[in-house]
Amino acid sequence: MSQRKSIAIFCGSSSGSDPAYVAAAHEMGRAIAERGYRLVYGAGSVGLMGEVADEVLRQGGEVLGVIPQFLVDMEVGHDGLTELIVTETMHERKLAMAEAADGFIAMPGGVGTLEEIIEVLTWTQLGVHDKQCGLYDVKGYYDHLVRFLEHAVDQRFLKASQAALLHRGADAGALLETVLESGGVVYEGKWVG
Repeated sequence: MSQRKSIAIFCGSSSGSDPAYVAAAHEMGRAIAERGYRLVYGAGSVGLMGEVADEVLRQGGEVLGVIPQFLVDMEVGHDGLTELIVTETMHERKLAMAEAADGFIAMPGGVGTLEEIIEVLTWTQLGVHDKQCGLYDVKGYYDHLVRFLEHAVDQRFLKASQAALLHRGADAGALLETVLESGGVVYEGKWVG
């Protein structure tokens, strides 16, 4: 198992409607490899998932993919990764990715991407782990999510200190460094009640 720092990237199995999303996946892949980090991701060969993994590999980086057997059976898995873990369930997949990663970043994606980043953010908030979370906010993709979090704070379902646990940035390298190099989360907040 690698001793280098690992970043879990959550992103779409689609490439999206704008070529800027693929360009951003390449930027993220280059930034990961240039900094000597290991990519941990869902092992897909398609969409932004495949683009970011392929770029890390092109740049000589290390990639750990984690995929459930049913997706392997659907032939959507990447067959050229440094390391591959095949799980039985989606829950096992998410747990294996969370355990292998030192931090988490969501790129543009759909409901699966949203679910993954919100789950690990919740784990940070609850103290299950002290790992940093971030949004790679390509072309303002996550503006609506940020507005929702602000609304949750305004309505007292979330504290501002809890919402601040989710970093946001449009520069892949800077966001990686914030998530992986800024140290563990120290959060001792109380629930809003």
